[in-house]
Amino acid sequence: MSVAGVRVRVAGAADLARVVEIERTIAEAPHWAEMEYAAIVSVNRDVDGMDGMVKRCLLVAEAGERLLGFAVGKVEGSGDGSFAELESVVVEVAARRRGVGRTLSGAVIAWCKGQGAAALELEVRAGSEGAIALYAGLGFMVVGRRGGYYQEPPEDAVMMRLELG
Repeated sequence: MSVAGVRVRVAGAADLARVVEIERTIAEAPHWAEMEYAAIVSVNRDVDGMDGMVKRCLLVAEAGERLLGFAVGKVEGSGDGSFAELESVVVEVAARRRGVGRTLSGAVIAWCKGQGAAALELEVRAGSEGAIALYAGLGFMVVGRRGGYYQEPPEDAVMMRLELG
């Protein structure tokens, strides 16, 4: 699941400014603090969480020297009871509809499988028809809806799940 000329790799500290720059230009992006991304990158994060181990990855997609987008994945717990989430996929506007989001999503799916997760979940804006179609094409199924989940603008979230086993 890759696009010709696009490479996905684990992000480093040198990527943070560009990650934040891309994120700030996309209204639908989560708009996390730069410190949050830095914390993920600092150890590509193995920290004790309330329910055991929490692991997060920040992956970037690049073509040549240009960073086109990024994705964040999270796995909580270990073994069959682990919970995985595709927290964010953000692609710069100029690189959309070229398979970059699909490639990043596939890389997070592979990372979550490698961490032993049995399933991967995500939330997406109900009005993001392209994103919903992308995730459905990757095998995610709609499992619910959260009314008024997003703000600015207010919108429902569609909850989706992919079985990894």
